[in-house]
Amino acid sequence: MNRIHTLFNTKKDRVLSIYFTAGFPELEDTIPIMEAIQAGGADIIEIGVPYSDPVADGPTIQDSNMIALENGISLKKIFDQLRGFRAKIHIPVVMMGYLNPIMQYGMEAFCKKCKEVGVDGLILPDLPMQQYLDEYKGLFEEYGLVNTFLISPQTSEKRIREIDENTNGFIYMVSSHSITGAKSGITAEQISYFERVKSMNLKNPRLIGFGISDSETFSKASEYSHGAIIGSAFIKTVKNSKNLSEDIQAYLQSVIK
Repeated sequence: MNRIHTLFNTKKDRVLSIYFTAGFPELEDTIPIMEAIQAGGADIIEIGVPYSDPVADGPTIQDSNMIALENGISLKKIFDQLRGFRAKIHIPVVMMGYLNPIMQYGMEAFCKKCKEVGVDGLILPDLPMQQYLDEYKGLFEEYGLVNTFLISPQTSEKRIREIDENTNGFIYMVSSHSITGAKSGITAEQISYFERVKSMNLKNPRLIGFGISDSETFSKASEYSHGAIIGSAFIKTVKNSKNLSEDIQAYLQSVIK
């Protein structure tokens, strides 16, 4: 069974997924950061594949992408870094990236490499669902990769149900119609959206992302879903860190306390 399925079968709430940018802040920080995320108590590791035009991401993640690319990160380098990581990391690992660099690498070669190193799933924000169904669904399934789609407050009920029907893992609920970034608090408008989706009784678990940054926003998001995803606030922690392992674990403990 895929580790993502195992996780959601055994943990029904307060699931914490942490996004970080591979090759940031230093080129070889990828594995040490993954180890610290696991040690800090997170449930899913989301590896960001740096790209020069990350359209869904705010300034913090854009900045980390540029630094990682300047450091010399590439998909080939990420896979080299990930070789053997399953000897130490047992929690689910997802790769998040945009289609352009993956298509350049070759979709089948990418999926094959994901399986080879031990990646469990993919989040490709700019992959249209129809293209996934027509071209890639069989490929992802062949290599044991769970695909995650995003929904937002603007996504219609019909579309959400269509996504739910074609998902076999979890749904990424974008908390607001905006780019990524840590924000203070959760608005009444967002809660209304969370309640609306919760009331649909979807078959897949849901994780809320964009604007989740601390214990308060994580707990609030978890009231209306199975947990949350933290990205920008984590990237800031990493960027300002003097001791990656200690600072990451302290931050994560402050979130899940």
